[in-house]
Amino acid sequence: MLKIGRIVNTHGIKGEVRVISDFKYKDDVFKEGNIIYIDGKKYIIKSYRKHKNFDLIKLDGFDDINDVLFLKGKGVFISRDDYVFSGILNEDLYGKKVYDKNKYIGVLEEIINNNGQELLVIKNDSKNILVPYVDEFVESIDLDIRLNLIEGFYED
Repeated sequence: MLKIGRIVNTHGIKGEVRVISDFKYKDDVFKEGNIIYIDGKKYIIKSYRKHKNFDLIKLDGFDDINDVLFLKGKGVFISRDDYVFSGILNEDLYGKKVYDKNKYIGVLEEIINNNGQELLVIKNDSKNILVPYVDEFVESIDLDIRLNLIEGFYED
């Protein structure tokens, strides 16, 4: 299972829930008829729309606010086998060794979304190195991550 978000509240009185998600391919997942999992139980998405910073989802069989109150605070998951994504999932990169011009600089700990800009958080022995996740810096991704950073980007 792959966590793609969290239900933070209900929305309105007709059974919609508010989801916070930074998942890169949520537009592929949050579609009518698709399956998500909450607490290990399967749910079918009846409708989806965006509202401000939230993803609003209505689940099949839930038509009243009182029906979905128990979902508040729960994680939203998908089965990797149910979807084929066009690119690399951030979650598949965690733990990979990171090199800058063939010099080992650390291990990718996480990728954070900083207001629309993704940042690689590289764990080094002494500190964390933050690198924008952009083509200008990321040279290749395979068994490891190869960067091409500018001189002085981080201290050795």
